[in-house]
Amino acid sequence: MQTSFSRLKIISAAALLLAASAAQADISLFTSQSAYLAAVSNTGVDTFDDLPIDALGGPLNRNAGSYTYTVSSEGASPILYGAGTGSDNWLSTNNRNDSVVFSNFSSAVRGVGGFFFGSNISGEYASGQSITLTARNALGELLTYELALPTQASFVGFLSTGAFSDLAVSTAGQIGIWPTINNLSVSAVPEPATYGMLLGGLGLLGFMTRRRKARQH
Repeated sequence: MQTSFSRLKIISAAALLLAASAAQADISLFTSQSAYLAAVSNTGVDTFDDLPIDALGGPLNRNAGSYTYTVSSEGASPILYGAGTGSDNWLSTNNRNDSVVFSNFSSAVRGVGGFFFGSNISGEYASGQSITLTARNALGELLTYELALPTQASFVGFLSTGAFSDLAVSTAGQIGIWPTINNLSVSAVPEPATYGMLLGGLGLLGFMTRRRKARQH
């Protein structure tokens, strides 16, 4: 009986420790699309291919799979701009000094990523020195990443253990370069299997303890 009780205390302590860790939100960075997708689940993608290569106004309410979010231009102009070439359209700003801000995500969203680079005044790809990305979660914690020499294949993803709040993208006023995004990925995160195992263990030990007590009576 003493052994079972000790095991129950150990598992209970472990469960409380994991719960406390989960309560403290944290933001992780991914520069590999495959690594990001392996860490999340139920990813929806907004390709922006429905956008015209023209001024879009803003803010815009968008969908990425089953998730909803809002995208806006933050700075001197509230106008977003459709960029791209051919049938592969992108999202940018009307003013190169402005930031593209993604916010108001569905409550289940924990991860946001995409391809980030620069475009020129005609909306075509243009090489730039860097793209600045700042992710924030519901607790106000920030993670800023400077993406150096971005190309159209430059993926960056952010994953929060708590609710995701917003993601800002800018070129920090680089001359002739507008912040541009393609294929925004919005994701949930599966519950860790450890929680299920611990809860199952707690239930099993509790059941065994009750049975042993019943036999003693």
